[in-house]
Amino acid sequence: MNAYGNDVIRLAFTYLKQKELAEDVAQDVFIKCYEKMDSFRNESSYKTWLIRITVNRCKDVLRSWHYKNMYITNFFKQQTVPSLDYQVIENQENELIAKHILKLTIKYREIIILFYYQDLSIEEVSDLLKINANTVKTRLHRGRQKLKESLEGEGTIHGK
Repeated sequence: MNAYGNDVIRLAFTYLKQKELAEDVAQDVFIKCYEKMDSFRNESSYKTWLIRITVNRCKDVLRSWHYKNMYITNFFKQQTVPSLDYQVIENQENELIAKHILKLTIKYREIIILFYYQDLSIEEVSDLLKINANTVKTRLHRGRQKLKESLEGEGTIHGK
């Protein structure tokens, strides 16, 4: 839990867009991992196995009646400690990018999160999502394009 807890919560949040629900899913994931530890076959890393369980659990929640009928109002806000101007600006930029990533459709959002924030390779993302590596590359490229368009559309970055 200590080693991967924040990663699992962040990943769950990218799917669910609610901090409390993401924390609940993370708790469910770790309970499930503990219960199913004997079924872990060491074919992949523990982190990959944990992420696969998280993705599956998030998809279950998204398909659930409860989630579909719930009004989504809470947004995950990172706490920033105002100390240096640089840190404040960096936190604002990170928050802005995160908001725009969350606006992407799930097929682009999950690839970007897994590749950039979970530091998984193209092959690991491919195995995890059970899609072709070339599909991962294409979605990563298109996701970056859509993210750039979104940021440019808001006037937050200027194209070269």
